[in-house]
Amino acid sequence: MMLAAGGTGGHLFPAEALALVLTRRGHKVVLVTDARAEALVDTFPAERVHFVPSATLTGKNPVALARMAVANGAGFMRSMRIVRGFRPDVAVGFGGYPTLPPLSAARALKVPLVVHEANAVIGRANKSLARHAHVATSFPEVRGIQGALSETHVGIPVREAVVAAAAPYEAPADSFRLLVFGGSQGARVFADLVPPAIALLSQEQRARLRIVQQCRPEDMDRVRAAYAPLLEGFELAPFFKDLPARIAAAHLVVSRSGASTVAELSIIGRPGLLVPLPGALDQDQAHNADALAALGGARRLDQKAMTPEVLAAELTSLMTDPARLAGMAAGATGLARPDAAERLADLAERIAAGDTP
Repeated sequence: MMLAAGGTGGHLFPAEALALVLTRRGHKVVLVTDARAEALVDTFPAERVHFVPSATLTGKNPVALARMAVANGAGFMRSMRIVRGFRPDVAVGFGGYPTLPPLSAARALKVPLVVHEANAVIGRANKSLARHAHVATSFPEVRGIQGALSETHVGIPVREAVVAAAAPYEAPADSFRLLVFGGSQGARVFADLVPPAIALLSQEQRARLRIVQQCRPEDMDRVRAAYAPLLEGFELAPFFKDLPARIAAAHLVVSRSGASTVAELSIIGRPGLLVPLPGALDQDQAHNADALAALGGARRLDQKAMTPEVLAAELTSLMTDPARLAGMAAGATGLARPDAAERLADLAERIAAGDTP
């Protein structure tokens, strides 16, 4: 099995979950990704990890298009050598422009393709491949899929630590634990908006509040200085290796709405205030947030309309309504597919064997 994924956690973590299942079933696995992944693949369960050149379309000017063509052309030639050497029975892609060279090479050499779409709207790289591939989806309904060889809802594969963290929601009593994070690189908007929102809460509410917040290193000092006179308990860090356990310990999560985050909230079963990343061409995070909100598991807050006053009002409303929080936690589990990695492995095996879903 050849897996291809963009070099960010949102693409690599589902690939890692699938690779673990495949290796346990006795399959040989290789991963093809880009250079950004070097710090994330030390423990990836594959016989070998290949880094190939690739480029994302960042503009339509001739120079940008030429650079993209050169990088992806080099990546395609490198991928052709990998596919010829490894001879995979199936190639599974997890989205992002870095998957185009290896999956295009696999297709050129008659290897059947599966692409996993993590979001509630298909990404551009996956969309360009869908007509030649079997598409596996994270959400029951995904916008923009056209002409795929087949379409199968499997869920989004998550790390074992996420499934292990799932536990019944316990409504807040004396303390209220708030978790704030913004993806692998953090989100400056939360450093800008959450501290002044906390300052607007009543003294009684602040006395109950315990905050764990992801901050970029350059924002750490100012966030710490803002919280120091307001809160008795807070913890700041640029990255949390034990994020699933921290989600499970939270009474409420404030975060972006990437596909992996939405999957983790749904499997662990925790309520969220979701702030989609603005400016995305496909608005994938907005669609993800809407899918969870439709089940009552989250509230979507658009960044352009979010002020400290708006966030403070949302926090006040939820902190004083434990029954509503418990209902949101239950609603979030409506998207949960804890066996998604197994289901995707089943699909990959069927395609490799020549069976059509």
